[in-house]
Amino acid sequence: MDEPARLFFARLAEPAGTPALAEDEVEAVLALARDVAHGAERRFAPLAAYAAGLAIGAATDPAERAERVRGVIRAAGGLLEGPPAD
Repeated sequence: MDEPARLFFARLAEPAGTPALAEDEVEAVLALARDVAHGAERRFAPLAAYAAGLAIGAATDPAERAERVRGVIRAAGGLLEGPPAD
């Protein structure tokens, strides 16, 4: 992750009192957005990333955050089966 992105995520997390996104979380959400854009409809990719953030919520425990990220990916996986809509 480049420095501007790291600073952006840190600034978003600070007022919420949550840890900034970890590198693996960034990669997971980017993969989710990509999969939604190609497996459903492109315009839903930002919404999927936002919904993932809401589902992960304010979990501060790293193990809980990791489990919530995995849960979001599992939930999306079942919805994205089949050919891309594009």
